[in-house]
Amino acid sequence: MAPGVTGERLAGLRYWNLGLALLHLIQAVVIVLLAGSFSISVTSSVPEGPPGTEASAPEALFDVPIGGAVAVFLALAALDHLLTATVFRDIYERDLRHGINRFRWMEYALSATLMVVLIGFYAGITGLNAVIAVVGANIGMILFGWIEETMNPPGRAATTMLPFWFGTLVGVTPWFSIAYNIVAAETAPGFVYGIVLVQATLFFSFGLNQWLQYRGTGRWSDYAYGEKSYLVLSLVAKSLLAWQIFAGSLAG
Repeated sequence: MAPGVTGERLAGLRYWNLGLALLHLIQAVVIVLLAGSFSISVTSSVPEGPPGTEASAPEALFDVPIGGAVAVFLALAALDHLLTATVFRDIYERDLRHGINRFRWMEYALSATLMVVLIGFYAGITGLNAVIAVVGANIGMILFGWIEETMNPPGRAATTMLPFWFGTLVGVTPWFSIAYNIVAAETAPGFVYGIVLVQATLFFSFGLNQWLQYRGTGRWSDYAYGEKSYLVLSLVAKSLLAWQIFAGSLAG
């Protein structure tokens, strides 16, 4: 049994999930109603000869409406919180008692990856190959987080942090690309710097939360406290990014 996961704490987490579902859904609806037509094109550039031949000029493949994309990742978060508080409540609470939350990792693999892709768009990472690499790296990071929980059940004799560090190594790579583009660009607007700095801080706060959990540091030795921290971070990170990206789309 994971420490701190009592019936009373589980009831409190249910109310938190219901509240977050409502808050995320309201924001998604508001952004859909306010969204304009601003979109960013995903491009492709392919070789036109043998290896070493200069690639073709980038061509637009499809457009991603920014307002709609923001609403989607908010809606994904709302759906996750709603399902864990209702339809899948028994599974969610049973998992928490065993020190794991599979729904968290599945939802993050979708919503957090979409968030990083949008941040990359604003940093000029719009090539299809680069976008695929960003998606793969971020999903890999999330799945390593899931493995970290699976490999460290309550009552373990020792804790391994290898999946955590492997996930960190994989997950930081898109941020290096984003940072490079921002620093190298001569015309990046100020709000892009703000988005990258704020979201990088929040993204890595999720990793810090897990590290504190598995090091048993202070209140994080209580698994339910760590779970509540994930909920708070999820709300703050997604809400801030939603409105930062949306405001940027109006500026665009």
